[in-house]
Amino acid sequence: MAVAVIGPDSSSNTITPAALLGAYLIPQISYEASNEMLSNKFLYPSFFRTIPSDKNQVTAMIQLLIHFNWTWVALLGSDNDYGMKGMQSLSQLAPDYGICIAYQQSIPSLTANTIQKMRNIVDGILTTKVNVIVVFSSKTILSGFFPFVIERNMSKKVWIGTEDWSVATLISGIPRISTIGTVIGVSLTGVVVPGLEEFEQNTFVASMQQNDTQNVSNGTMSQDICLQSTDLYKLARKNFSLEEYDINSALNVYKAVYSVAHALHQALGCDSGECQKKRVYPWQLLACLKQVDFSLGNTSVYFDKNGDPPTGYNVVTWIWRGTVWSLRVVGSFSPDPIMFTVNDDQIEWHDTGDSKPVPESICSEPCLKGQRKVLRGQHLCCFDCQACPAATFLNESEPTTCQPCQAEQWSPPSSDQCLNRTILLLAWDAPLSIALLFFLAACLLMTLGSAITLLLNLNTPVAKSAGGRTCLLMLAALTAAAMSSLCYFGKPTPLTCILKYPLFIFSFTVCLACITVRALQVVCIFKFSSKLPPAYDKWAQNRGPEITIFLVSFIPLFISIVRVSISPPRPSKDFVFYDDSIVLECSNILSPGAGMEIAYVSLLSVLCFSFSYMGKDLPANYNEAKCVTFSLMVYMISWISFFTLYLISRSPFTMAANVFAVLFSVLAFLGGYFFPKIYIILLRPQMNTTAHFKNCIQMYTMSKQ
Repeated sequence: MAVAVIGPDSSSNTITPAALLGAYLIPQISYEASNEMLSNKFLYPSFFRTIPSDKNQVTAMIQLLIHFNWTWVALLGSDNDYGMKGMQSLSQLAPDYGICIAYQQSIPSLTANTIQKMRNIVDGILTTKVNVIVVFSSKTILSGFFPFVIERNMSKKVWIGTEDWSVATLISGIPRISTIGTVIGVSLTGVVVPGLEEFEQNTFVASMQQNDTQNVSNGTMSQDICLQSTDLYKLARKNFSLEEYDINSALNVYKAVYSVAHALHQALGCDSGECQKKRVYPWQLLACLKQVDFSLGNTSVYFDKNGDPPTGYNVVTWIWRGTVWSLRVVGSFSPDPIMFTVNDDQIEWHDTGDSKPVPESICSEPCLKGQRKVLRGQHLCCFDCQACPAATFLNESEPTTCQPCQAEQWSPPSSDQCLNRTILLLAWDAPLSIALLFFLAACLLMTLGSAITLLLNLNTPVAKSAGGRTCLLMLAALTAAAMSSLCYFGKPTPLTCILKYPLFIFSFTVCLACITVRALQVVCIFKFSSKLPPAYDKWAQNRGPEITIFLVSFIPLFISIVRVSISPPRPSKDFVFYDDSIVLECSNILSPGAGMEIAYVSLLSVLCFSFSYMGKDLPANYNEAKCVTFSLMVYMISWISFFTLYLISRSPFTMAANVFAVLFSVLAFLGGYFFPKIYIILLRPQMNTTAHFKNCIQMYTMSKQ
């Protein structure tokens, strides 16, 4: 009974006996069956091979396509187990590497009925406009297909070949095969087998002598029934070098035979010096085959857990010098770990021109930076390019989707990354902030100076005409209004957001209320003294002005308290106004409550202006229409300018304009209302006398009579 089987020579012929022998655990070693399915130890437990699995060959071909960026390819396979399984493996693996199979078809054996199909396959390749065709085919079937390629003059194509046909003289010997374009393939790595060349030469000579003897005796060229002798004779007649083109198959057979020999050597215990005379069963030899490990040249021969040899491939290309064909090794592939190298300069491309030596095979040109792919049809390789809009970016892992940037980031159109937004705030150490702080300090010093001057001269006619102690209240309110500008510097905090606007509005309302009540009193005394009802006297004598100022000032304070209680302003970030910046501000700036506060202050300003204007013809010491009008005009212009700027900008300059509006409003009332009085007190004391004031009143009375 046989303890091991070597062969057969193809995947199609191996699958059935491999399953049968596996049932009896009889080792089988094939030297040309590369079908990946045979690595399944559950189905084929006793199968081994000395040729690499097609899985490695497919990986090598994928690496070749990746190396040259060939993503738009046609895939052909012979109509047998070898071609169909190889085609299936490659088509399943290709999408993982961004390779699209534009056209896929199986090549039948050449018969009278398949000629039209052959031509249809060629037409399909031309229709899809691919420049690279991967052919996973046996050489016998492919030899019948290439003549139909030659007749269509496809000289600009690149053909990727498997180890079965890329080194086969059966293919390279087809007439005009050099016109099909560039052929790059994979081939088995080989080593020199000691004594093989001498054996082939002796067999070759014996074959020649045998055929010559038969020709002389019969007068015709007879066909020897011995396949080996016939093949050697045909090779000799065509002057082919046996050692160059037969070495790979012979080497695989050599490995298979020696693997069985080493397994028997181990099973019989020959390492001890003398082999045991005992019967070796197939299952015993199977266990020894799994442990085989011997050297052949500079390589090791052993089988992995799937019964496959851990060998790689050479990458070869066809070289033509006229009609003389040769192979050139241009690279290598190693499966474990995967290592792939190709020397591009060693490949001679056909009909591509000197300016662009490497042919392209893509469906669509790569998109530019920041452009997403809009798929066109079912293939991932066919697409249009569309720029990603602003605030999105293109992640290389998702080439068809523009991903949005995070809230604190931004991006211009056609971007592949997001940038951090600029933080907009009025920093304490900014040059503009330092200038404003000096301005604030000047305003506070002027306010303090005015308060001290009026306090020291509180009983003088000028101080009394300005409102007496009410002036000190007005100056205190202006000081608080100026201090509210400090809430605009730096990052907003909950406290600054609460105090920022209510503090200014309340303080300024107090100031406006004092001026309005005082203007009303002066107008009533000089113009309507004889017409005033008794109620006015009671109002004036029973602290009515003070109560009125309190009530008028309390209303905006009450609105602010209610507004802050219902919806307190908090630090917020505005991501909408600018695409590339974040505005740090307070929330609820434009709330209904804030609108009521602004409307109230505006109404009070109009009343203040009206009462002051009514006294435009009063004595000079009591006529403040021009000064108050000037102050209100400066105050309104500054705030109208700020609100206009705020609608179109949120930059630090706008925040500085807000501070400037606050301080300028304070300075306007200091300059329009208090500075003329300070000027009289300090520089014109002769005008700050009771006699001067009585003289002015007397002249006013005489002018009215």
